[in-house]
Amino acid sequence: MSLDKRRLAASFGAAAAHYDQAAVLQATVGDELLERAAALAQKPARILDVGAGTGRLTARLRKRFAGSEVIALDLSNGMLRAARRHAGWFKPLPRVQADAAALPLADASIDLLFSNLCVQWCDDLPATLMSFRRVLKPGAWLVFTTFGPDTLKELRGAFATVDDHAHVHRFLDMHDVGDAVLAQGFADPMLDVERYTLTYPDTIALMRDLKAIGARNAHQDRPRGLMSRRALQLLEAAYEPHRTNGSLPASYEVVFAQAQAPQPGAPLKTAGGDLASFSIDEMRARMRKR
Repeated sequence: MSLDKRRLAASFGAAAAHYDQAAVLQATVGDELLERAAALAQKPARILDVGAGTGRLTARLRKRFAGSEVIALDLSNGMLRAARRHAGWFKPLPRVQADAAALPLADASIDLLFSNLCVQWCDDLPATLMSFRRVLKPGAWLVFTTFGPDTLKELRGAFATVDDHAHVHRFLDMHDVGDAVLAQGFADPMLDVERYTLTYPDTIALMRDLKAIGARNAHQDRPRGLMSRRALQLLEAAYEPHRTNGSLPASYEVVFAQAQAPQPGAPLKTAGGDLASFSIDEMRARMRKR
């Protein structure tokens, strides 16, 4: 399904003021991704943080990679305005408003591309990865996280009892993400999965939390208008059987991915035929699934 990027930008912009307080999972995952990036990249001259949001992780990248130029890029102008609070007075944070699938940077200009929980909002993964490949220098690292298909499985199942509309986004399996990375010619991709569970007193609290971080339904054909009281009652009743120890769980499956940008002229898998010279089975055998 295609996504409404204007709605995405507006939703995240509206959440910018309180995003850092609400985005507990995003912060936890981002800190883990930062540790992984620090173990890979050695003194990158220029780092691009794609989907930087409020710039919390961008500031941490700048601190961790002292001396590197770190650029914050996001689709939402509201988020980038909020990112100013993470920048020092004497060293402003470079900020760029752009779509991840159409990065407005020069070819081979980035030494490390870092992206935490942004890729799932890109409805054309091949185009996004092609954009990443173009701006990365040969051998430079791409590290990113994205949600897997078990994310919010309880909420998705509960909504399925209410109507036939898509209320929760569908997320790609780790192997599909890995295939897409390989298809764009990236070298030595490694992917693994981590699982997290947040708990809530009720369904309303979960939905308020999602709204607070800007994670609203952005499907082009999403239902318009407010949910009726009857629909909400059905949703709550369907979610209730998941209650454990007095709380409702919200599951998150997070895919961690890393790969190196290929050398110039490396083949791509295109719509005209399979030109990639990599074995999908070989890559899958190297994946670690936890």
